[in-house]
Amino acid sequence: MIADGHGKAIGFALAPGQAHELPLAPAMLDDLPSVPLWVVADKGYASDAFRERIWDMGARPAIPAKRRDAPVACPKWAYRCRHLVENLWARLKEWRAVATRYEKTATSFLAVIHIAAAADWIKC
Repeated sequence: MIADGHGKAIGFALAPGQAHELPLAPAMLDDLPSVPLWVVADKGYASDAFRERIWDMGARPAIPAKRRDAPVACPKWAYRCRHLVENLWARLKEWRAVATRYEKTATSFLAVIHIAAAADWIKC
């Protein structure tokens, strides 16, 4: 999921349940309407290739290093904004169909997420 600086959803990509989301992240960066100042992500997205992709697009990564990796510059004040995405997921999971994933197919589940995100945009 990609969210803007106000915690509103911009884009989604659905990975298979057993796969990691990191391979989908660079393609989602291409879908952004403009180049952001910062790209904030959690430790699951900590890879040198992904950070390099963020720098190449003209943004700055705020992704902390994993314990086994060498430390990287990650300003704490920028990383604290990650709670906006966590709050967005909490608002989307207020929809029972999102929280429990009743839909059997990925297409229908993604449709429910889009509807919930549109309702979240309207609510504000």
